[in-house]
Amino acid sequence: MLLLTPGPTAVPENVRMAMSEPTIHHRTPEFSEIFRQTREKLKKIFKMDEVLMLASSGTGAMEASVLNLCRKKALTVNAGKFGERFGKIVKACGYELVELKYKWDTPADVEDIVKTLNKHKDIDTICVQVCESAGGLRHPVENIAKEAKKINPDITIIADGITAVGVEDIDVSDIDVLISGSQKAFMLPPGLSMIGLSSNAIKKIEQGGKGYYFNLNTELKKQKQNTTAWTAPTTLIIGLNTILDDIFALGLDKFYEQTKLRSKASNEALKAIGFKIFPKTPALAMSAVYHEKADEIRKILKNKYEVNIAGGQDHLKGKLFRINHMGLIKPYETGWVLNALELILDEIGQREYDGTANKIFSKNMEM
Repeated sequence: MLLLTPGPTAVPENVRMAMSEPTIHHRTPEFSEIFRQTREKLKKIFKMDEVLMLASSGTGAMEASVLNLCRKKALTVNAGKFGERFGKIVKACGYELVELKYKWDTPADVEDIVKTLNKHKDIDTICVQVCESAGGLRHPVENIAKEAKKINPDITIIADGITAVGVEDIDVSDIDVLISGSQKAFMLPPGLSMIGLSSNAIKKIEQGGKGYYFNLNTELKKQKQNTTAWTAPTTLIIGLNTILDDIFALGLDKFYEQTKLRSKASNEALKAIGFKIFPKTPALAMSAVYHEKADEIRKILKNKYEVNIAGGQDHLKGKLFRINHMGLIKPYETGWVLNALELILDEIGQREYDGTANKIFSKNMEM
């Protein structure tokens, strides 16, 4: 079965082999060295002053970031399940919430952010997705952060990059916190999250962390010593160290360029055979496609062509399918999926198969 869901992504064979080695105790010099290597590589990916690794899903990193860095009131952008989740986390942490809601295909408007900040002078934190994976949407995070800092240079910008880090070269000039997860572009099993921190975020954390397990001040002190405050997910960190070696061997710029090319070529191929790309500003992480028979298409794709892709949630359940582009995916794998989708359209009587999808995909992959 070819796994092309936008998380979890497929784990490469050499990474699985690395994680199958005998378990290493997390309080040993051997693991501390692996931890140190992994941290240094992550800093090159995040391009931030510090990077923390937590034994949690991405949601844990979202909660830890809000808990430790918000002071009183947060502004969240809700254009999907994960923007909605940020709002729930803010409330659960006991902070005041101001929420801007958008349709799931619509990116946040920078002017809306500016107006809201001018209206609510006491907002000290903004929480927003780089890619809202519920609908495959890319928010203009960099512009949001830039304009927000003009109004309040001390405001904290928390960016959920769980389906963006390792996909594209994110401009972190005005971002204070950038979150990622193991099961996306890093092609690992779920259970490890990462948080990139700016120097301003580090200062705020060092003024006094909050919580117990998710106390980032406690964690930061330990991770600077190449260990963790609590039990480390040793196997996942060993796997991360391995996949980062593969990425840097390919070259980070080339890695990003391959993802971008594959994503854009896929969208062109999908449009050429009559599919509608759902978001107004598509993220590179996935192709999110609106179709009234999305579930039927996914079922045939899985049972007949042995490809597993993701569907939609809430009001988009049964009307959306999402194809992953994160990680070290071979072009022929994506080509197989696109060709199968064209065959399925023929099977359900919507379009006669003529090989257009692969033709357009191949043409755009050469550009």
